[in-house]
Amino acid sequence: MAIYKRIILKLSGEALGNGGACFDAARVDAAADVIARLAEKGVEPGVVIGGGNIWRGRFTEAMNPVNADQMGMLATIINALCVEDALIRRGCRARVFTAQQMDRFARLYTAREADETLASGGVALLAGGSGNPFFTTDTAASLRAAELKADAVFKGTTVDGVYDADPRTNPGAKLIRDITYQRAIE
Repeated sequence: MAIYKRIILKLSGEALGNGGACFDAARVDAAADVIARLAEKGVEPGVVIGGGNIWRGRFTEAMNPVNADQMGMLATIINALCVEDALIRRGCRARVFTAQQMDRFARLYTAREADETLASGGVALLAGGSGNPFFTTDTAASLRAAELKADAVFKGTTVDGVYDADPRTNPGAKLIRDITYQRAIE
């Protein structure tokens, strides 16, 4: 029996790639295997995937940040479609929901339809972030967890904790082992 009935799993986009390519078949398959096993065990998994393997930030400071964030939202949808395909190949029911209208690719997210998908044993892939610029997919994962009454949120990322700087670009970044909300905003 599962400890949690309904969860939101937040995966980084990098979890699907290998650093040089947007997608690595073995990594996509591994993610789909984990998600499918959760569903087989009776867990109701909602999955939010980042888009960092395809698009991250802006390529120039002159770029409009709203456009850059919209490109990131599209990257999350591509990732969700990729994982949906891998899940369906495993015989797992999966459906992509987006925060943007894209009838030909996915369903527009509503909490009711995502809830119905989860309650009936399917996987809800929750793409497009929150639909708003300036909010991360981590924010979208928390928002969807609240809307879908998830029991827990799990985050799978390529960074192993909270740092005082980006450890991928700053070799001197220091891991912060314990942090309060107040300290984080300071």
